[in-house]
Amino acid sequence: MSQIEKEKNDSFETLREETIKRLKNVFDPEIPVNIYDLGLIYSIDFSVIDNYTHAKVKMTLTSPSCPVAESLLEQVRYVTLSVDQIDEAVVDLVFDPPWDTNMMSEDANDVMAASGAAI
Repeated sequence: MSQIEKEKNDSFETLREETIKRLKNVFDPEIPVNIYDLGLIYSIDFSVIDNYTHAKVKMTLTSPSCPVAESLLEQVRYVTLSVDQIDEAVVDLVFDPPWDTNMMSEDANDVMAASGAAI
């Protein structure tokens, strides 16, 4: 790996960490867990096109019939764009693989257990 590629990967990793930090402030309104720990974010990828940094977030919902799907997707796009170095963000909604509770982080499981919430 060249030095330029290493620097690019390091830069993207920093962007990924900052994006995740901000995504952890987005909550499904019916569940007391942020969407990242809930396992709704499948991937966050970056590319540079014409000196502009583009982010592509692939995510799902707990249910295809989620009543707040549109606003949740817009929140994800908004917080992704709030990272200073990101110039453009696209959020792709996917249902493959389908979400299930095994995708939740340990922290999410702890919050769910403590709150008495059931999914």
